[in-house]
Amino acid sequence: MIRVVLADDEHLIRGAIAALLGLEPDLEVVAEVSRGDEVLAAVTGHGADIAVLDIEMPGATGLEVAGELKRAVPDCGVLILTSFGRPGYLRRALSAGARGFLAKDAPVDQLAGAIRKVHEGGRYIDTELAATAMTSGESPLTDRETDVLRVAADGSSAARIAKALHLREGTVRNYLSSAISKTGADNRMSAIRTAQDMGWL
Repeated sequence: MIRVVLADDEHLIRGAIAALLGLEPDLEVVAEVSRGDEVLAAVTGHGADIAVLDIEMPGATGLEVAGELKRAVPDCGVLILTSFGRPGYLRRALSAGARGFLAKDAPVDQLAGAIRKVHEGGRYIDTELAATAMTSGESPLTDRETDVLRVAADGSSAARIAKALHLREGTVRNYLSSAISKTGADNRMSAIRTAQDMGWL
């Protein structure tokens, strides 16, 4: 029996996935959580073999949790479910240690098959998401430009960004200008939206 922990902050979706997986003879959903920062305790507490994670969750993102599980419970396979077809997410998920990456609207038999494959030590990547990721290219942003856009996403001023990242205000403006140029945007909010859509943030 493959023991599965489900993490998704959307109760109806999580419940539906759990009910459908429960019909599979070799799969058992041993815990359901709604926050990323509850996953590790659920995995260790229930001896889970697989963690199925949503990307967007309160407490910690699925990508952050994947990295945490890789360090703390390397034997637990991680499969990311996403409703966002952002190509950068696939690269980041694989870098974080996820071995499966699947769209949320995939049929349950595909999800069950992905869980089995990851449990056997293999990888399962949604072919459409993989094709999009391969054709989109790497992020053109440097780590610092990415950091600056991430902090700027809540509307912070250059002064607040500088304080948060321990940079000079002029340096922050230079990073913002460079990021705007690299994303082909007209302004910082447009650059942030582009970077988010591509999964670079």
